[in-house]
Order: sequence, then C-alpha cells, then structure tokens
Amino acid sequence: MSFTRGNDLALAMRLADAADSITLTRYQSIDLQVTTKPDNTPVTDADKASEEAIRALLKSHRPEDGIVGEEFGTDGVGAKRYWVIDPIDGTKNFLRGVPTWATLIGLIEKQSDGSEVVVVGVVSAPALFRRWYASEGNGAFVMVNKSAPKKISVSQVSEIKDASISYSDFNGWGERLAPFQDLLTSAWRTRGIGDFWSHMLVAEGAVDVAAEPSLAIWDMAALDIIVREAGGRFTNVAGVDGSLGGSGLSTNSLIHREIVEKLNGR
Repeated sequence: MSFTRGNDLALAMRLADAADSITLTRYQSIDLQVTTKPDNTPVTDADKASEEAIRALLKSHRPEDGIVGEEFGTDGVGAKRYWVIDPIDGTKNFLRGVPTWATLIGLIEKQSDGSEVVVVGVVSAPALFRRWYASEGNGAFVMVNKSAPKKISVSQVSEIKDASISYSDFNGWGERLAPFQDLLTSAWRTRGIGDFWSHMLVAEGAVDVAAEPSLAIWDMAALDIIVREAGGRFTNVAGVDGSLGGSGLSTNSLIHREIVEKLNGR
C-alpha cells in the first residue's frame, strides 16, 4: 500500500495531537509517576502512555510500517518504512516543571541504495505552545499557539565569529570537549538551551549551530528533516549526514564544514 507524503504528515500531526493530550494533562501533576530505566535515565507514566497511544494509532492506520520507540523498542524489523518515536524528549525538564520538552515523531524510508532517509518529521512542544514540522520537498514550518503555519528557514551567517551556538551541556564530549570549548570561545554567542529546541532554533534562523555529543535515533529523526527542509544541514559531530550517527549537529549549512573540522581537531 502506498501513501502520499501529505497523508503521512497528516498522520504524524494526529499522532502529535494524541501525545499532547496526554503529556499536557500529566505535566506538573502532583501524582506523576517517575521510575529509573537501566541506563539510569528517568521515565514517567506520561512517556509510556504517550508512546502507547502513538503505537495504537500506527498499528491501526499503518499496520505494515515498523515502529522504533524509546520506551517500548522496535516492532516490524525489516519494514521498508518505520516511525521513530520519542514520546517526551526532555523528560528531566518535564518532571521538574521546565517547559522545554516535546514529542518527536519521524518517518524513515529505506531507499533502493540501502540508505535510510527521514521523510516526515514533527516536533510538538505544547508547554512552549509550539509545533514544528516538515515533509520531504515541502519545506519546514512552525505553528505558535496553534496559529497558521509559518515557513521557516536557517540563517545566512557565514563565519563562526558571527555565529550563535546552542548546546545541552559539557557531558559526553569525551576527547572532543576541548575542541568544543575552543569552538564556543570563538563564536559570537553561546547558550546551553539544549535538546530539541536548540535544533529548532537553527531551523528558524535564530541560532546558527546546535550540537549534542550523544543521541539516539529517536532524539534526532524528526529534527533531521526539519533542519534540512529549512535549508540547513544535519549530521553527527563527525560530519556524517543523517540521524543514525549517535550524535547531532545542526547548522545553517554555510558554516557546517568548518564546525565539523573544529570539533574534530582539524
């Protein structure tokens, strides 16, 4: 069965609506249930309920598609198309009452050459009253407080000395920490905004670079296509395109190569 890109995006938006209805209800709830996963990261009942709701909709509307979710793993191994779900990106913010968290939804299609490309992405941040989305070849958009969609595009900053760089923190950089700190000192402005929002600000042209040293596919799939459709570039910190490389680097494209070189001590 084939689906148009518009149908895929419409479904992704419906999935985000379902997640928002759950996460907003549980956000700042006094009876929020928090447990610790084997990797020592927190998970809430809202994470699990949101992913379960998304999975139920996908199994109803796209039974042939695979699913990769942060909380419940992979269904449909080997499927030509699969949905990548992070029910709450920024769980630590969510459980502390910080509004910087979002549901991330991406659709990946396997190409004839064996590569895998994100073709639809939605980032829904209801506590920030924002939703970003993109589909292959159709541009990237933001909706603020459910307003009419506004097309977004990256900045035209062409030198690091004029660039604004956003990141999460200094953890996880390993041997790249010193080069990363040197990069920050050479930029015009730096802020530890973190998580999905850093990358969405790159897509909007408000920030020129967003970098995170350790990410999973569900942290990146939706960000990847939104940044690219806004005219930017999304790679890992080694410069490999796509959201499968274990880390995330978004730029406005113009300074991407130079950023990668500096992060890798070249």
